[in-house]
Amino acid sequence: MFPIRDHNLSGRVPYVTYALLAVNIAVFVLYWLTLPSENALAEFYYTWGLVPARLMQGQGYSGLLTHMFLHGGWMHLAGNMLFLWIFGDNLEDQIGHLRYLIFYLACGIAAALLQVAGDPTFGGPLIGASGAIAGVLGGYLVLFPRARVDVLFIFIIFFRVFSIPAWIVLGIWFAIQSFNGFSATQDGVAYLAHVGGFIAGAVLMLPMLIRRGYWAQSNGKPPHPPAEYQLSPSRIPRIPKR
Repeated sequence: MFPIRDHNLSGRVPYVTYALLAVNIAVFVLYWLTLPSENALAEFYYTWGLVPARLMQGQGYSGLLTHMFLHGGWMHLAGNMLFLWIFGDNLEDQIGHLRYLIFYLACGIAAALLQVAGDPTFGGPLIGASGAIAGVLGGYLVLFPRARVDVLFIFIIFFRVFSIPAWIVLGIWFAIQSFNGFSATQDGVAYLAHVGGFIAGAVLMLPMLIRRGYWAQSNGKPPHPPAEYQLSPSRIPRIPKR
């Protein structure tokens, strides 16, 4: 299941979301294409990523920030940027550009700290924007639990797009992260960072929920009519059977 878009319109240009997308992509392309070897790449990750064991020794604090702009491969980058593209603009629209940037970075740091707390002796680097983006998902769920999200469902050769409420899509995502994180799944994914970022985003967004009363006004839906998307007809000519 892959979310591909939501039906939640944004009332302003999401400059910060666009900037985060551009910076993440530019940084990745810069080091991925210029570093000469796997050893050089590993050293780069160790230098600029977040190393829990080093942090516990009072070193490498800069990694709390820089690790959010590093990714381990094209698919890692693409997955994170897709979620940021879909859900980031609406939070930026609601809380403003500067506060959204602070919110994003705070969620990323909170996510990293939970991952460090879960395995403080780990000597490898943690990299990726997924903790910060998990915070965006948590904030989105608090404000717009009933927003419609289009999900691409793929089962072997069958695929179809379904429109599903955000609370189902994001709830399933969070449940998977929590299960894997607290069951100590060893597959190289920082699941606790996802859990920490998601919770941080939801908690940080609660004051706005209470102050503006989103649920009371729109019952968890966006405060405007949902966007409608229509598939354009195919231009491939139909060939009659003989």
